[in-house]
Amino acid sequence: MSAQQTTLYDYEPSVDDLTDAEYRVWMAVEDQDWGVREYARETERSPGTVGNLLRRAREKMGGSE
Repeated sequence: MSAQQTTLYDYEPSVDDLTDAEYRVWMAVEDQDWGVREYARETERSPGTVGNLLRRAREKMGGSE
């Protein structure tokens, strides 16, 4: 019987851990260079809501800011 060896990749955060809203904000701000206020206007959300979603996404992805 052979056990499968784990890798560091197995312990990395994944976008699968984000909610749909967190994922959308994460992709817009981190990947596509939207500003928080710009994205908030585009999605008709308050900048505070978008900022909170981004903060939670960053925490889940292992970053901070």
